[in-house]
Amino acid sequence: MWLLYQALYGAALLTAGPVLLARRGRHYLPTLSGRLARRLPEGPRGALWLHAVSVGEAGVAATLARRLPPDLPLVVTTVTPTGQERARAAFGSSGSHTAVAYLPFDLGVPVERFFARFAPSALVLVEGDYWPLVLRAARRRGIPVVVVNGRVSDRSFARLRRVRPLLGPLFGSVARFGMQTAADRDRLVALGVPGDRVEVTGNLKFETPPPAGHPDLEARLGELAGGRALLLAGSTMAGEEEVVLEAHAALGAARALLVLAPRHPERWEAVAGLLAARCPGAVRRSALPAAGRPPAVLLDSLGELAGLYRLATAAFVGGTLVPTGGHNPLEPARFGVPVAVGPSMENFREIAEAFDGARAWARVGDAAGLAAAWRGWLDDPAGAAAVGRRGRELVAAHRGALDRTLRLLAATTGLLPPPAAEAPA
Repeated sequence: MWLLYQALYGAALLTAGPVLLARRGRHYLPTLSGRLARRLPEGPRGALWLHAVSVGEAGVAATLARRLPPDLPLVVTTVTPTGQERARAAFGSSGSHTAVAYLPFDLGVPVERFFARFAPSALVLVEGDYWPLVLRAARRRGIPVVVVNGRVSDRSFARLRRVRPLLGPLFGSVARFGMQTAADRDRLVALGVPGDRVEVTGNLKFETPPPAGHPDLEARLGELAGGRALLLAGSTMAGEEEVVLEAHAALGAARALLVLAPRHPERWEAVAGLLAARCPGAVRRSALPAAGRPPAVLLDSLGELAGLYRLATAAFVGGTLVPTGGHNPLEPARFGVPVAVGPSMENFREIAEAFDGARAWARVGDAAGLAAAWRGWLDDPAGAAAVGRRGRELVAAHRGALDRTLRLLAATTGLLPPPAAEAPA
């Protein structure tokens, strides 16, 4: 069975690999040695292993880590290059007791190399990223596995139900599941996980600490805005930049500076070309002019978006006008910024329901809807402030997941004491 799985997985890699490298080679080619576990970083043995797929999960891992004992050794892995950048930014200065690496390919040799190198004491899966050989290796070594901030999306649930008889060995390797919502818990139980191994701990994304500021960049953007409003469209996906540019054009560059931040770095060049064609005079963050009043700025940088939301008069969160499941709206909301999103928020169902119920954002479906939301907030600053205030209060009201998650980890891994309550932010 395991040989068949590895054969199928290897065939999938060989089939998809050339396509992926052709499209995103400069991002993925340098990662191959890490994914094969041939070039692993120096780091501690016997550490707590935190696995985070991409940027959002790496941010959750960083939130969790800030409440762990400072001398607890950590190994942090990601799947995507952007997640790796986020993890290195969050954990890279943590000293010799922390290592950041790529998750090895789920093949016998890379997985065994990884476990032999780090010999982790426990494995924490952030949101749930289940790799059969990794979980099998942990089970064979008696390493406890815990899921934190777990969720089961609509798409995943439909897919997993079709292979429910095969899920026993996969989920059976996990000692405890800490899920975001009761709906996530119920879905896991429906997939065959015993209810006494699943609990609702809440969403750690409500617990993220304030992002670092970037004073020089913030001051520069303020100068380029020149008294205009600043509209920030963050984490946009293919097909959304055109909508954002159309909405901005409807308002007029004389009224607002647009800051556009695509989700994936490999799309920066394509979006720069789109801006050149649709928004003459737009500039890149990597080449900001000494003076002027550009209509738009392309944020072609990593690690700056979350902090820049504090500058925004209004925002749009991408991944929501196209069917990708949505992105995190809490980053702008924590600063009291009124937020517009599209209809696709399936991956943030609990957050979306809370924002809908509190009237803490605007739902839009196209360029006209986005332009109307932004225009309404620019015309009515008091109304915009009220929407932003409701969002900020909603974020504050949902705290508590971090303490519940730490208690779960303490009980399951034995590597840390139960948490003392943190003072309110």
